[in-house]
Amino acid sequence: MSSGSGSGSAAPGVDVADAPAAMAAVTVEPRPPAARLSELGVRSWPKWGGPPGRYALSYGARQTCYVVRGRVSATVEGSPERAIQFGAGDLVVFARGTRCTWHIAAAVDMHYAFDPS
Repeated sequence: MSSGSGSGSAAPGVDVADAPAAMAAVTVEPRPPAARLSELGVRSWPKWGGPPGRYALSYGARQTCYVVRGRVSATVEGSPERAIQFGAGDLVVFARGTRCTWHIAAAVDMHYAFDPS
C-alpha cells in the first residue's frame, strides 16, 4: 500500500476509471453478523488507526477491512462524484489495483487483511 497526503501513519488504498467500476472496486457489507466476522478471523487481523484527515491510497493487493470505529468517505480515482461511505461495524473490500482518497471524518480504528493471491 502507498499513501499520499495526510497526517499519521498510512492506511491501506484504491483505483477505478468510472462510476460502475468504482462500485466494483470497493464493496461495503454493512454490519455483517458476528458469525461471519468470526469465520473470517477478523479479530486476529492486524490493526490500523488514523486521525481525521485526507489520505491518498493505492492497493497492490485485495484488502478486506473491518471498521471498529470511525467514519470514512472514500472517493475512487476517476469517479470523484461517487463517494463511498463506510464506518463502524462495516466490512469493506478494496479490489487489487484500486486507488482512492479516504476522507476520514471521525478517527478510524480497523482490522485489515490482504489477500495473498
